[in-house]
Amino acid sequence: MKKEKILIAGGDLRQIYCAQRLSRDFEVCYTGFDDTAFKEISGVQPASEKCRFAVLPVPPPDEAGKLFSPLYSGELTVSAVENLLTEDAVLFTGTAEKKTAAFFPSHEISAYMDREELAIKNAVPTAEAAVMLALERLSVTLNGLPVLIVGLGRIGMALAQILKGFGSRITAAVRNEKGAAKAAAMGIESISTEDINGDYCLVFNTVPRLVLSGYMLEKFPKDTLFIDLASKPGGIDFKAADKLGIRYIHALGLPGKNAPVTAGYAEAETVIGMINERGNDYE
Repeated sequence: MKKEKILIAGGDLRQIYCAQRLSRDFEVCYTGFDDTAFKEISGVQPASEKCRFAVLPVPPPDEAGKLFSPLYSGELTVSAVENLLTEDAVLFTGTAEKKTAAFFPSHEISAYMDREELAIKNAVPTAEAAVMLALERLSVTLNGLPVLIVGLGRIGMALAQILKGFGSRITAAVRNEKGAAKAAAMGIESISTEDINGDYCLVFNTVPRLVLSGYMLEKFPKDTLFIDLASKPGGIDFKAADKLGIRYIHALGLPGKNAPVTAGYAEAETVIGMINERGNDYE
């Protein structure tokens, strides 16, 4: 049977490799990219016909109805994408499902970044990229360095495993006994998030809510490096950090920036799974 058409509408480098993986199962076309972006990807063509499915960038459209398209010399608008969709088209957005749905009210919208399987697959490339950021900015080795990881979810656990390999002295800040038990099982120390102190030279935050308030930041030396991996607004009081002269990085979208092939393939496989769950024979 003829393959269904799927549209890649804007996005960063990971969307290029998402398209490459999807091309095994779909007829893939694109909009919101300069043609040179796909020069090394075979089987993917500029969009010219209406598509049954569309993969949108990770960020939702902005207030003006423009989509994230850093690899495009023009502007990609919601209306331009709408013109390339069938009436029953299903759209896969990265985040902010409700915000995206407001721009495409006649279409079904699902957020691939909310899927557990993609979060698990993104944990390792996120952790690896975060450690690389630390190595680039620290003037000391990770070996023997006191490191605090706030939150011991998927990314926090991946960070702990990598940092153990460097010989870092790792402590996890956790909310409850479950977190403390996970830390113990990994062979690292733990403290309550309420008892965070300034005994660390490097701090990774993975919690998407305010944890490191101005009061807590005051406990740390000004040369401590904070790397916040949580989605906006993050877990650090950035205004307080600025006033205190504390170094921090709000590192968003690391898999797409540092491991676009891995991230793109993981995104594509997640979208394929979401389509398969619909019970449609799309080939």
